[in-house]
Amino acid sequence: MDTLAPLVLLSPLLGFLVNALFGRQLPRRVVGWVGAGSIGVAFLFALLILIQVLSGQKLDQTYFIWWKSGDFNVPFNLYVDALSALMILVITGVGFMIHVYSIGYMREDPGYSRFFAYMNLFVLSMLLLVLAGNLVWLIIGWAGVGLCSYLLISFWYERTSAVLAGRKAFVMNTIGDVGMVFAAFLIFLNLRVLDYRGLFDRLHQLPKGGTVITAICLLLLVGAVAKSAQLPLHTWLPDAMEGPTPVSALIHAATMVTAGVYLVARMHQLYDWAPAAAATVAIVGGVTAFFAATIGTAQVDIKRILAYSTMSQIGYMFLAVGIGAYAAGMFHFMTHAFFKALLFMAAGNVIHAFHDDQDIRHMGNLRAGLPITFWTFLIGTLSISGFPLLAGFFSKDEIIRAALSAPGSEFWLGVLALITAGLTAYYMFRLFFIAFGWEWLSRDERHLHEAPPIQTVPIVILAAGAVVGGYIPVGNFLEPVFGHAVEVGAAAFIGLAALSVVVALVGFGFAYLLHARRPELAVAWRTRVRPLHTLVEHKYYVDELYDLVFVRPGLALGRFLSDRIEPQVIDAAVNGVADFFLVEAKEFRLIQTGRVRSYALWTLGGAIGVVLVVAAFLGYLPVRLG
Repeated sequence: MDTLAPLVLLSPLLGFLVNALFGRQLPRRVVGWVGAGSIGVAFLFALLILIQVLSGQKLDQTYFIWWKSGDFNVPFNLYVDALSALMILVITGVGFMIHVYSIGYMREDPGYSRFFAYMNLFVLSMLLLVLAGNLVWLIIGWAGVGLCSYLLISFWYERTSAVLAGRKAFVMNTIGDVGMVFAAFLIFLNLRVLDYRGLFDRLHQLPKGGTVITAICLLLLVGAVAKSAQLPLHTWLPDAMEGPTPVSALIHAATMVTAGVYLVARMHQLYDWAPAAAATVAIVGGVTAFFAATIGTAQVDIKRILAYSTMSQIGYMFLAVGIGAYAAGMFHFMTHAFFKALLFMAAGNVIHAFHDDQDIRHMGNLRAGLPITFWTFLIGTLSISGFPLLAGFFSKDEIIRAALSAPGSEFWLGVLALITAGLTAYYMFRLFFIAFGWEWLSRDERHLHEAPPIQTVPIVILAAGAVVGGYIPVGNFLEPVFGHAVEVGAAAFIGLAALSVVVALVGFGFAYLLHARRPELAVAWRTRVRPLHTLVEHKYYVDELYDLVFVRPGLALGRFLSDRIEPQVIDAAVNGVADFFLVEAKEFRLIQTGRVRSYALWTLGGAIGVVLVVAAFLGYLPVRLG
């Protein structure tokens, strides 16, 4: 395993270097398969690691010392256990499907080689984040993911909206990066260690629930919230849809937004030692899940609906890890990767078919023209909605059961998660009935055609994962990391599962009634609750609030500094010094007469002066100096 782990990193690194350095000279077919193949090879290495982890092996291997100064020691060490094995399997497996899909989706784009170089670097950064054995390399991978998200969201930099979206993502993620750095600083300051093994061994030197450990966990949460687009640092995620659809699939399914969940799960011993911080994680997750689901009910852009769906589903994962149901949270991470990558890639096929139109009101009757996309999207919709026996049913209901079975206030977060499950079924089937429904809702003359096999085969494979992924025993696999999960009785299991299904059916029923059976009712209800609908449609005006409180004052301050302080203070001071020496230079220039006799006289006078000073010091003159 000590050889396999670096190879998982080296494979996408090699793909990145080839396409970044030589991509423009290579044929497009070669560029695409180098980009996708490097991730496929990494997936094979991840499978070999899985086999060794299943046999009980772990890895905490130091390969070299990257930095050493006193007791500040930063080795390059990789840490592999069941949690990181699960993560790299999903990252490389789903990432490989997305890369293959991208070969067809991006085939006409002029930035083809640049796209695959960025995508490989993105996967490399996420793998480094997951495999890192200390906080320094975790933060390096963390920052690399943020950089790649900026590069890929603003990939079509000719569009102003894409540039602004990339900038927003970068700023929001930088806020999280600062939290991560301060958390690492506090850990080193108090425990004098940065590697995981040393951190977990010395953790109990800090008082349980004390100020220091709580501050560390809350600072880590700042990083997790920013990276995973949870309240209040969530506004970058919907705007990230400005990037190409494969980027959306990679960000939302296999990388980046799941990094925050991984961070809390990896640091679960710290959160177990800081109950207040863990409760904060659960509250943030539960509220975000509900908040994003309500917004998804009123959007009309197909990718933005899926973006808010991601935000909501990540909220479920935060809720799970916040209440200590770590295995349930990671289980939902895996199933979510299957159906969310599938949904985004199927949506990409639809967007291509409708010539880059993303408004679901302009779509419809896709079953005839795009049959594979139609049925796979339906499977993804059923899975995320919690349809019985599909992957999402098992993972999401496990989180809801854990919350409803928990004592104290966590029960109410479970109730909120249950309501969110109904909203999820509603907005996803609203999307399906409007965009994929049986009736045309716009012009009929568009000749729809299915995407090529390079784009349909990956979504078929992911659809299979969205069906059978729930039967993978993730909880048992993660027991060595998190311990044995608390189980509920059979009666409670069946009862809570039935309740969840009923709630999802109610959401489905409302979607069918309002958007398939009697669409005029939807119009009537929108009119009746127009203020509420407007509030949700405008995303609770959070962007406008941030613009008013942070963006505009920041711009005003920048303009003031640029127009007043810089020219009148900074430049004036610099120019004043220059003017002073210019005046003095003009005065001293008067002695430059160009006459040799004048220069000789000044030289003689200077020499006599030097002789007199030296003589005074040596006592030959009656003058006492100093």
